[in-house]
Amino acid sequence: MANAPSNQPRRTLLLTGASRGIGHATVKRFSAAGWRVITCSRHAFPENCPWEAGPEDHIQVDLADEANTLEAIEEIKRRLEPKELHALVNNAAISPKADGGARMGSIETPMEVWHQVFQVNFLAPIMLARGLVDQLKAAKGSVVNVSSIAGSRVHPFAGSAYATSKAALASLTREMAHDFGPLGIRVNAIAPGEIDTAILSPGTEKIVEQIPMHRLGTPDEVAKIIYVLCTETSSYVNGAEIHINGGQHV
Repeated sequence: MANAPSNQPRRTLLLTGASRGIGHATVKRFSAAGWRVITCSRHAFPENCPWEAGPEDHIQVDLADEANTLEAIEEIKRRLEPKELHALVNNAAISPKADGGARMGSIETPMEVWHQVFQVNFLAPIMLARGLVDQLKAAKGSVVNVSSIAGSRVHPFAGSAYATSKAALASLTREMAHDFGPLGIRVNAIAPGEIDTAILSPGTEKIVEQIPMHRLGTPDEVAKIIYVLCTETSSYVNGAEIHINGGQHV
């Protein structure tokens, strides 16, 4: 019967970088669909966030710190009951700027910044997926890596470390799809373009003029695609990178 109650257990999402923008919209999208959402970010749980059970399902972790990330993985395992993780969304990322918000190119970016950016944007996603592989396998779960349009072209605002970390994440997605697929775990990526969030750089309006749809995307438009990639609608999609940019890449 169409209206019969489901006997399936509540599904669980682990999301990094949940405090604003795409992450914030993703929490709302999954929560509205009845998912339990465990969030991870550098910050303590913000009181104005919109989902129930937020404080007790939030883990404060510095993904730039390898040891702290490993500690967080153990804490996540303790919180998962049953020991199943239906979706992991690697959304957290950093994009350092020079003085005045200027783009940091490949020549002037300090080596410590390269290391920090790659730890957060590239290494943390594979650490989390590997650390939680048994829980993902048990749920036949899905991993979504949030890459970027900057990973495939030189961007006027995104620095070299950020852009190359996102290119590496796109490549990692293919490798993970190959390696995790036999375990029943699908791994895909999304590559957002110019999305209307609080971190837009001055001059974005000039880029918008070149986008075929002549507008910015919204965080919810991105969250909807993330949701699809974590549900049965995309049951045979694996190793894909979905462009969400209004045609900016064409």
